[in-house]
Amino acid sequence: MTDYISAGSPASDTSLPGDGYVGDPAVRAEWDNRYADRQQLWSGQPNGALVAEVAGLTPGRVLDVGCGEGADAVWLARGGWDVTAIEVSGVALERAAGHARDAGVAVRWVHAALTEAALTPASFDLVSAQYPALLRTPDAAAERALLAAVAPGGVLLLVHHAGMDTQQAHDSGFDPADYVWPSMVAALLTDDWKVEVNEQRPRVAPDGGAGAHHTDDLVLRARRLR
Repeated sequence: MTDYISAGSPASDTSLPGDGYVGDPAVRAEWDNRYADRQQLWSGQPNGALVAEVAGLTPGRVLDVGCGEGADAVWLARGGWDVTAIEVSGVALERAAGHARDAGVAVRWVHAALTEAALTPASFDLVSAQYPALLRTPDAAAERALLAAVAPGGVLLLVHHAGMDTQQAHDSGFDPADYVWPSMVAALLTDDWKVEVNEQRPRVAPDGGAGAHHTDDLVLRARRLR
């Protein structure tokens, strides 16, 4: 009940998720290594902000950005959504595909960086990015890719950990200045968009998994008017 699609031809060609990767090989290797270190990195449950914000939406086409091990994608598919899920880590995609098979749901898996994937513009009723590690560039490529994927009448839902964007660079190599945060996406919204939610709120965190210590979310929900 699952199928794999290469980043270069999301509408047709099928391949293993490790094939046809489009993106920075170093980013792929970094995330593959992170996932390979543990049998399960995340909780296996859908993110709380996603569950809350999707409750009033009519299922349609959804893009799950940075799908990880597939918990959100599987949950959305069970809810009647037509799911395309994109991820840089082939290790994560293999796990995600297995979870979808076990759940008996169909998901299209794209092995690519968001900015490199050949996604049809303005084709998704919902673009969900839950705590994405999107690299910042001078031309705001990732921010613009998120916005470009949303169909007229559709919703962009971007959720991130509150406070991370103001942290100092870590000795571990993490520097918030390297990544895209909700405020950066909000700054690009024009009159073609209506901001429905832009707030910090207590996080409804699934039990277990990496990142469970974060207590508050930044939630940006914006609807594309035209």
